[in-house]
Order: sequence, then C-alpha cells, then structure tokens
Amino acid sequence: MMRRLLTLPLIGCLGACSLTPTLQHPPAPVPASFPVASAVPTSAVPASALGWRAMFGDPRLQRLIDLALENNRDLRLATLNVQAARARSNIQRAARLPAVGLDATHTRERTLATDATSRELDQQAGVNVAVSAFELDLFGRVRTLSDAAFARYLASEQGRDAAQIALVGAVADAYFTQRLAEEQLQLSERTLADWRQSLALARLLKQAEQNSSLDVAQAEGQVALAEADVEGRRRALAEADNALQLLVGSELPGDLPPAVSLERQPVIARLPAGLPADLLLTRPDLRQAEQMLVAANADIGAARAAFFPQISLTASFGYASASLGSLFDPAREVWRFAPQISQPLFQGGRLRAELRLAEVRKSEAVAQYERAIQVAFREVADALAGTATFDRQIEAQRRAVSATQRSLELSELRYRAGLDGRLDLLDAQRQLYASRQALLDLRRAEIANRVALYKALGGGLHADSDAAATPTGSRA
Repeated sequence: MMRRLLTLPLIGCLGACSLTPTLQHPPAPVPASFPVASAVPTSAVPASALGWRAMFGDPRLQRLIDLALENNRDLRLATLNVQAARARSNIQRAARLPAVGLDATHTRERTLATDATSRELDQQAGVNVAVSAFELDLFGRVRTLSDAAFARYLASEQGRDAAQIALVGAVADAYFTQRLAEEQLQLSERTLADWRQSLALARLLKQAEQNSSLDVAQAEGQVALAEADVEGRRRALAEADNALQLLVGSELPGDLPPAVSLERQPVIARLPAGLPADLLLTRPDLRQAEQMLVAANADIGAARAAFFPQISLTASFGYASASLGSLFDPAREVWRFAPQISQPLFQGGRLRAELRLAEVRKSEAVAQYERAIQVAFREVADALAGTATFDRQIEAQRRAVSATQRSLELSELRYRAGLDGRLDLLDAQRQLYASRQALLDLRRAEIANRVALYKALGGGLHADSDAAATPTGSRA
C-alpha cells in the first residue's frame, strides 16, 4: 500500500506540463564588427584563455593579485552569494519531491475507571510513515520555480567570476597608478634638486653683481612651485598606496619583489578581439545577464500556472497497537490518504497582477541583457581605439621630450653667455618638466588601456593559461 502511495506523486511529476514561454534571445544591439580592427596580436591566445600571470609579468603585481584574490572582501561576498544562491536552488528543487517522515510513538496512560473507584492503565504504540502535503505539479508551477532558482544560482556563479575579473583589473590599475605616483614623485624631487641648484647659482651671481634681484626672485618662485608639486605628488602616492591596500584586503607585506618601472612593464600589448558575438561566450557578466533573463522567463511560467488548480496529496501508512508485541501484526495496519484540490476563484486581480509583474520583470531582464552587451561592445571598442593610437602618441611625446631637452641645453648656454634672460631659462626648464610628466601620464594611460582591453575581452579569471580549459561550474 505504501509503495502505491509513494508512486502517485512521482507519476504526477512525470505528467507535468509547462506554461513557461519559449525564450527568444534578443539579437545583439551592436554592429557586427568593432569600428577599429585590432592589429596583429602579440599573443595569439584569446584574452579569456590568457592567464593573468602571463598578461602581467611583473612579479610584484602577481603577488599583489594573489593576495587580493585571497583577502578581498568584495570577492568574498560574491563567493558567499554563490553559496546562498545554490542553497536556495536546492531548497526549491526539494519542493519537487515528496517529503517522507517516520514517526514512532509509545504512550502509557493511567485513568480512572467509569465508576471512579478503580484505575486503569492504558498504553498505545504506533509506527507511521507519512508523506506530507505534496503538490502534484500538473501545470509545472513547482518545476518552473525550481528552474528559476537554478538559473539565478548560475547567474550568481557568473557574477562571482565577473567580480574576480574586475578585481584582477582593479588591482592592476591601482598598482600602475601607484607606480605612476612614485615615478612622478621621483621626477619632481629630481627637478626640485636641479632648480635649487639653479637658485643657488642665481644668488651667487647676484652677490657678484652679474644679475639682478629679479632673476633671484624668479628662481625662488620656481623652487617654491616645485616644492608644492612635490608635496602634491607625495599625497598622490599615499592615496595610491591606500587604494591598493584596500583592494588587496590586508596590509602590504614588506617582502614584495622589487617594482618594475612603467617604461619596462612586461604587459602584453595587443590581444585578438574577435567579433562582438564572441563576448557572449567570454564575458561572465553577459552570461550572468543571460541567466537572469532565463530566470525571469521561468517566473512567467510559474505565474501562469497559479491560475490553474493545485492538487496536493497527504498520505500515511503504519501500525498501531495497544502492545509492542503485536505492533507489526497485519491486523494492526492503519493508513490514511487525503488528496486535496484548490482552484482560485476570486483573488481581486492579484494573480493577473503577478503575471503582469513577471512579464515586466522579463522585459527589464531583456533590456538589462541588451544594455550589458552594448556596454561590453563599447569597452572593447574604446580599448581598441586606444591600442591603435597610444603608440604613435607616446612616440610623439618622446620626441617632444627630446626637443625640450635640447631647448633647455641651448637656453642654459645662451643664459650663461648673456644672450638670454633668466625668464627664458625658467620657461625652458618648466617645459621640460611638463613634457616629462606628460610622458609618464601617457605611459600609464597606455598600460591602463591594455588592462581595460584584457578585462573587456573576459581576461583575468584564470591565473595560468592552461587553467582556462577548466569549466567554471566545476568549482565547489
């Protein structure tokens, strides 16, 4: 008998139909190709398969990324969100199966007899296997709720991967910002030392009555500006250190490998961009948006199924006896079977409102999915535009530095010969300083563009290139 009771819900599950609409993925709202074609890549490995250790060859940066992946709180929260979503998915999946419980009771009771002059001792024993209220999912409501929960779990996994890619890129950006701040500070300090020597020379010439007080005042003003700039550079370096420490999630260790200058940073310059459609396969944030669209579509099926009858079953089978010795006697067999059907008649428009809300949520998911594609397309297109122009811009800036260096050397010769005034020399010094700072800024921006392209193409999920073959879902 109990076997028949347990078989009925399973038959009902197998016969369930689904009211979930067929999901039609919207076409990608972007051009079929990027506006700027990528040049012949330095690395033939796609960015999504290129480990960040190969992308960023600086050992100091590699150590910092390792620390961030271990200690960063945002990534830890993303991982916990995955675990919570998986638990919710398991809870919803369990609702598709009957809940079976075993109850065993034994009671002893002493009561007064009918004449109230004597006492009677009664006892009752029972063993009962019960199937709690279980819904026959004839219209797929429970199954679609389970599908929606599972899709949200998959979306949370993709969100965790997207968070890791963002973290790797953020650590790299913060590290290169720190390197820029430190190198700009060093340049400012060297320039300040040179200008102080120039001030000392101006004062000596003033004492020898070979120049005027105006020359000394101009040199003093220039040194004061350089001192103010040094303090600003020190503040920028401290802020860069704080930002990097926040991303790493712990105090920066003192045994980090020595830093590599921006000019010698071993960062891969060019990566194959492919086609915009490839981003759907390589970027976890796009796959996350897609899974949220799947979940919203399943919610429509659950809202539709709520209009139809809900059939639930409650059943129990067991034995009851006044003594333990005869408990499992076939004559003591007891059972109960209680099917129930519930059909909504009047809900004040609640069910229609819930269906409409589910449809609106799906429209929102479609819009978010399309927007995510557009954002990804722009990020790659912007990075490709930078790849196509930064090299020429940096080369032009290097020529500008060389030209201002020669101009300063000539100005110094003319000043010493008395052909030019002090103001011309100061102007040449300021131009050289500004052009060197601009070259550092350009070099930092060019490296940031490489990092942006790497992230935009889905790189940063794996430490080593050979680990990219491991499916994301295989992680515990």
